[in-house]
Parts: sequence; structure tokens; C-alpha cells
Amino acid sequence: MNDSATEGGPGAAADGSSSGAATGAAGPLPGPGAQPGLPDGAGDGTRAVRAGLPEPVKHEPTLPGPVFAAHFHLPGDPTGPYTYGRDENPTWTLLERAVAELEAPGQEGVEALVFASGMAAISSVLFSQLRAGDAVVLPNDGYQALPLVRAQLETYGIEVRTAPTGGDAQLEVLDGAKLLWIETPSNPGLDVCDVRRLAEAAHARGALVAVDNTLATPLGQRPLELGADFAVASGTKQLTGHGDVLLGYVTGRDAETMAAVRRWRKIVGAIPGPMEAWLAHRSIATLQLRVDRQDATALALAQALRERPEVTGLRYPGLPDDPSHEIASQQMRRYGCVVSFTLPTRARADRFLDRLRLVDDATSFGGVRSTAERRGRWGGDAVPEGFIRFSVGAEDPGDLVADVLRALDESAV
Repeated sequence: MNDSATEGGPGAAADGSSSGAATGAAGPLPGPGAQPGLPDGAGDGTRAVRAGLPEPVKHEPTLPGPVFAAHFHLPGDPTGPYTYGRDENPTWTLLERAVAELEAPGQEGVEALVFASGMAAISSVLFSQLRAGDAVVLPNDGYQALPLVRAQLETYGIEVRTAPTGGDAQLEVLDGAKLLWIETPSNPGLDVCDVRRLAEAAHARGALVAVDNTLATPLGQRPLELGADFAVASGTKQLTGHGDVLLGYVTGRDAETMAAVRRWRKIVGAIPGPMEAWLAHRSIATLQLRVDRQDATALALAQALRERPEVTGLRYPGLPDDPSHEIASQQMRRYGCVVSFTLPTRARADRFLDRLRLVDDATSFGGVRSTAERRGRWGGDAVPEGFIRFSVGAEDPGDLVADVLRALDESAV
């Protein structure tokens, strides 16, 4: 069982709150919200490259390698920062600081917690904040696993209400709710809602607000700045961007609610491995380069698909005529790497995917290698049989667009 004497994280109070700046195997660390050496108004690329790095120490690496430890030397009283490997790890500390710096640059008091997967992060917020008799509002067009979450919440006596993302429809079922869960852009339909409007309405009714920021990334949208209490994401996707890491995170600025999330992580043990955390931090350095390349190519692909008569239901928030473009342009700084569209039949969609040469038929999104899938094959999304979710990678834009257009031509016969 648990060898740690503390209830929360290492060096934490009994309520799970953190004990402050850490030192040790990770080297001296900057205070929350600080990035040493950054000029005022530093750009996203500069922030991504420097995010979470410890203060320089002569002869030490700029990004220390992963710390593999289940326990730490701990003579005497169990004080922090590191006591037991399920509670904290120096490699997580650096990654968590990097995430907090990207989600809320320059803001004090923002905390990030990393998890073994995006679903672990989602579950930690929902199950740490809700009790029997509470009500929660979820999108009915969100991530495929949310119906499973709904069923589990309901077994615990929690009322679950749902509404679409588009048109801020969740406002209509908000009265009396304890928590509002927003996913914008929605996956896979790419609808967008007004985060600031929904957050203000929820707070006026006494509800907390969590935003799944996976599709946008911290470089595309900052939910905490828009009024959310939590920004949650799957780091498996564009944040790490190489399709080789499962990871999730939660960020927030309220110490009490984040202590509950930390406590939940401790109880269920949904922690990332140190290698996964280190790989994620290493990958963040190229986040701005990848995001800008992938998002620009996604727009070029969407523009090309708009000219194809067999393509219907095309969605990309960056298109000026997309139904979500107006609100997206007000709260998003980048529009994401995912394009969705529908081909006439399931057979046509399958032929299209089979003809692609530069695109892998795989699930997930956000990687440097383009992927696409017929989303209906999973059975959990309310989409047409020919619906395609296309994740744009880092290939040369001309090559990728040409490959897609050729596959569309060849799939017609």
C-alpha cells in the first residue's frame, strides 16, 4: 500500500495542497508563473523552448533526464519536496511548470498536474469535484469516451445533463449545475462555443467551469484567461505531437479545487511514467513550430476540399465561412490541425482512406505524421458513415494536399 505519510503530494498539507518551490534532482526551479530570462512579451516560440527549464547549473544538462524513482531518501519527518513516487517526481515538476507557463503565461498561482492520459485528467476533475446529488453539464457532441463517463457519473447518483457545443446551447441546461464541462472546438465535429460567455453564466449560478483544450492547445486558446476554472487536455495529441506518448494534464488557479484534483490523482494512482513526462517536455520545445506548420496546412487543405463537389459538411474553424469562425476568431489564436468532412458513402470513405499515400489510417490526432479515419467505425459518435476526421501533420503542404486530391479522384471509381 502507500509508503508515503502525507495525504496530498510530497511536502503537501493534509488537503493535498502543494508546499511551494521545489529543489533537488530537478535542480533549482523558478517560482510558479515565472520563466527565468524571458523578456516581457516573449513570443510563443520563445516560451515553448524555455518552458519549465530549471535555473542553469554549471555542468548540468539544460533539461535533466528522467528520474526513475519509486521512493527517495527520507530520514526523519516526511517533509517535501519528494517523498514517494506516486505523489511527485522531479521530472513531472519540470513538465508541470512548463504546462502552467504555456496555459497561463506570466500569471501567478496557476498550478498544473500531469496524468497518465487525457482521460485520467478528465476523470480527475469530474470525480474530484462532484458528489451524489450534484448536477453536471456535458456536451453531447464531445469526445467519444464521454458517454462512458456519463454512465459512471450516473451510477454515483450524479445528474448528467447534455447539450450541443454549437450556439452555446449548454446555457439552457445550466441552472443548478455544480460543474460545466466545455469542449471547444468539439471533437470530432469542430463546433465552437463562447467560453467567456458560458463561464460568466456558470459562475453567476455558482458552477465551476472546465474546458477541454486538447484540439486548440495552449498556443491556440487559453481557457483560464477566458474565465474557466480548469483547463484540461490530452497531452497525447498535438502538445507532444509524435504519437508515442500517452499523457494528460489539468491546470487551474484555485488552490482548494486543485488540491482535490491532486488528491484524486493520489487515490487512483493515474500518474505518468518519468520517461513519458520527459519525452513530453522535450517535445514542447517544438510546439510552436509544429502548431504553426500544421495549422497553416490544415487551412490550405480545408480550402482545397471546399472546391470538391463530393465533399459535404466541411468544418474547419479557420475558414471564414465556417459556422464557428466568428466566435473562434474572438477567442482562439490558432485554429487547430484537424479538418472534418463527409464523403457520400461509407464505401467511398474507405476507398479514399485506402488510396492515401502520405496519411496513416489511424485514430488520435495532432501528430507530425498526418492521420485520417472514418470516425463512424467506432460507433460512439453521431456522425454520418462517410464522416472523415483528418489530422494534418508536418508534411510539405503541397505534397499533402496533392495526395488528398489524388485519393479523392481515385476513390470515385
